[in-house]
Amino acid sequence: MPDDHWYEDETGSMVRPYTVTGGRTRPSDRHTIDLMSQVTALETDDERRPGVDHARAALLDSVRRGPRPVVELAADADLPLTVVRVLLGDLAEAGLVRIDTPRRTAPGGPAADPELLREIVQRLREL
Repeated sequence: MPDDHWYEDETGSMVRPYTVTGGRTRPSDRHTIDLMSQVTALETDDERRPGVDHARAALLDSVRRGPRPVVELAADADLPLTVVRVLLGDLAEAGLVRIDTPRRTAPGGPAADPELLREIVQRLREL
């Protein structure tokens, strides 16, 4: 996301997360949204739908740049994952995004490769 942060570096959060989500802590049961769910913006006739506030619009703009996993969207938005999941659920309910659950790999597949897992851990430590 460009310089559109919802947090101030010196003062902390400008708006509490529960305010952004209306007090909700999870999306509706119609959507399964985990860290690696892929989010894709859908083509719509009306660009400005009612109920799409600043937080949801900024998240939607990020998704419109290309399909992205939930974890990347949360990191870019600088919002807690629970808040991003609720916002994405709202966008999916409005027909603005599609949320695809990640494909599971077969046992012994790439996700089970010990060398790959070591590399992931190493890169996470570098962050």
